[in-house]
Amino acid sequence: MTSSHADLIISGCAVLVHDEQGEVGFREDAAVVVRGGVVEAVVDAEDSAGLAAVERIDGRGQVAVPGLVNCHTHAPMVALRGVAEDLPTEEWFNDVVWPIESNLAARDVELGARLACAEMIRGGVTCFADHYFAMDTVAAVVTECGMRAHLGEAFFSSQGAQGRERSLEFALRHRGAADGRITTALAPHAPYTVDDADLAATADLAREYGLPVHLHAAENRDQTDASLARHGRTPVEVLERAGLLGVDLLIAHATGIDADRDLPVLERAGGRVAVATSPRGYLKFGWPGTTPVRALNAIGIPVGLATDGAASNNSLDVWESMALTSLVQKSAEGDPRWLTARQALHHATVQSAQAVGLGDSVGRIAPGRRADLVLVDLSGPHTQPVHDLAATLVHSARAADVRTTVVDGRILMHDRELRTLDVPATVRELEERLPALLDRSHGRRIQEYDT
Repeated sequence: MTSSHADLIISGCAVLVHDEQGEVGFREDAAVVVRGGVVEAVVDAEDSAGLAAVERIDGRGQVAVPGLVNCHTHAPMVALRGVAEDLPTEEWFNDVVWPIESNLAARDVELGARLACAEMIRGGVTCFADHYFAMDTVAAVVTECGMRAHLGEAFFSSQGAQGRERSLEFALRHRGAADGRITTALAPHAPYTVDDADLAATADLAREYGLPVHLHAAENRDQTDASLARHGRTPVEVLERAGLLGVDLLIAHATGIDADRDLPVLERAGGRVAVATSPRGYLKFGWPGTTPVRALNAIGIPVGLATDGAASNNSLDVWESMALTSLVQKSAEGDPRWLTARQALHHATVQSAQAVGLGDSVGRIAPGRRADLVLVDLSGPHTQPVHDLAATLVHSARAADVRTTVVDGRILMHDRELRTLDVPATVRELEERLPALLDRSHGRRIQEYDT
């Protein structure tokens, strides 16, 4: 380490670390030294006592964990939290969500993004992958609030070529923005709303401009069955035929994967393919299956954790997604030894970072990695005593136990106090706009859900 002042030292905490094989472990009574937005070192706490720092945090009784990544969400949809409850997927889209989304103005999207970012920062999420409309406003909020984000402007084929062009323009305009904290993707909505020609054109653009692609596919088994009936191919096979498995691709949900047909297709993919799983939404919609995490792991496909939008999930809590992923996978596999707490933490850190294309820069607290980390307080009665630190983090800790959130070495929240966002002002203005936003009397829909 150099002799000049560090920017930040967090000392006295346990630190979640990874060995050379990426396996999760913990270093007790340690200190994290941050300089220039990067983790410079993880040392014993006593060795940090004599080091000078611009800012120092006492982490005793807390665990430093790599910042969580929400690998698939629609952040502005927090404005629709609770407006479409207890409905099947088709009615949820056609009767409520898509009519409301036809009212969206850029200001609605901005306010929703502000509220969402505040919720995520308070829940220990340092990076999110978003796929929505009016994304210039989301990029501006990310720039202001200090988070990291992987952003794409969503489009449907019903919008014509202009939709795809806007998605490309957004991706090129914002790539590397916010001092490198923003990465971008092309964002076709899904194979059932984007036709084969547009999917193929998207793959061509991704190759030409070196962009990844983020979309929904095989969200549930009904979509897979409908695709087979209409096209003779599963949604995953549609993506392969369009060339999208030859580029870097993030697939949201994939609970409808056909194991016999789709897993061999994914295994031979030429691009870096990843999947995001959001188990709370699947349970809420009553879908019969979940993301086949074990099978995807077996063929080398990283599975990141996600929440989806709060309109379907009611929450942007990735801690809950981590616990539910472990529990739902145990149930789906009929095996209590899968998914273990340490495996869940691996998905929440290393694999989530890989899923959004940031596996070389975030997802671990280690020298040379960006300083995206959170401190979790385990002193509460619901987390004591601690017999197994991994199990306590996954199955006992809650988002509200996050005390401090750091991105690129900048403290966005300390002792539960947000430093970069004004929540009361955001809520006040959003509530004023809700009547116009929620009006469905016009009878319009932004799109039709018909798989």
